[in-house]
Amino acid sequence: MKLRVSTALAAASLLALVGSRASLLAHHEPLAFDDTKKQTITGIVSDVDWKNPHVHVYVNVKKANDAENWAVELEDILSLTQSGWNEDTVHPGDQVTVSGLLARNGSRQIWSQSFKLTKTGKEVFAVTEAKPPALIAKRPTPRWPDNTPKLGAPSASAQGYWAFPSKTVLMEDGKNIAASKWGLLKNISDAPNVAPMQPWALALYKERQKRFLADDPMYLNCKPPGGPRQFQLAEGVQFVEDRERQRIFELLGGGNTNYRIIYLDGRKANTGQVGGDDDNPLYYGRAVAKWQGDTLVSDTEGFNEDFWFTNGGLPHTDQLKLTERFTRPDLDTLNYEVSIDDPGAYTRPWKASWTMRWVADQELPRQLCQDNRP
Repeated sequence: MKLRVSTALAAASLLALVGSRASLLAHHEPLAFDDTKKQTITGIVSDVDWKNPHVHVYVNVKKANDAENWAVELEDILSLTQSGWNEDTVHPGDQVTVSGLLARNGSRQIWSQSFKLTKTGKEVFAVTEAKPPALIAKRPTPRWPDNTPKLGAPSASAQGYWAFPSKTVLMEDGKNIAASKWGLLKNISDAPNVAPMQPWALALYKERQKRFLADDPMYLNCKPPGGPRQFQLAEGVQFVEDRERQRIFELLGGGNTNYRIIYLDGRKANTGQVGGDDDNPLYYGRAVAKWQGDTLVSDTEGFNEDFWFTNGGLPHTDQLKLTERFTRPDLDTLNYEVSIDDPGAYTRPWKASWTMRWVADQELPRQLCQDNRP
């Protein structure tokens, strides 16, 4: 089978026109910025771009008899809103002082590490990283009347979702390779040890790493986070179990706010809806599952190649098949294990596993992806 491997190349130059917006390299994490190059700017806010994937504040910085327009990149809307900030926190005309990391490509962009209103010295847009809720005591697994574990809320009147994955980087179990939470390796020489990649896949993976994940299609083009990646995102997932129709809806808070369906009605693997997606490869594939004791075992195939199936950019092909195992040993813990079989990209099947935590009495956060960058 001919492999269709392509990567999107991101343009990354900022035009310096006072008060104007310009094209920039926007990314979901500060990988496009150099942590060895820091700078402080003071200027007047010209515009506030309160949009995903990241908020930007444009600042005119005086230079001789002219001014330069800088793009200050902040966190996403959801993170900022949860920390108490909104699009009216600063306004055009405000004088601000910003310290942070400079863009790797040399354009006038800065990742904010400190954002202050110059007049008052008040710091704004600071975000505190969320932590999993404290566990008071181990609580039993919620179950249906037939004793099958519930993957969602323990009762009809309750709500909640799964988040705080113990791992956010996909690598073969047993490997202990240093990487950032976004999947960027500390040492590129460790790339061959992440997973048993074929030569072409390893070369592509290294290229994505060398470019600091700048070609990630989830953030450049709002491509869905199919495969294990959906369980690596900070916003989490929610299971809605439709017992009558023997299916489970898995709702995603991050990426593109999508959902996928896991069927338990006995249909054959990779069977789509006639007249719909029956012959169309999908971002989330087609999942069929059954219970084996207290573990839901889901087999998924029928993927396309237009997305990254993990943080960090491990390649895959349309031959990808996943076997996922979901086990809820107690109310607050979800064990997730995935076996990866892709003879187009890997030399043998391999697996990875991690846990997620139950976030009770809260609605699933919804991070709307906006393809708003030229």
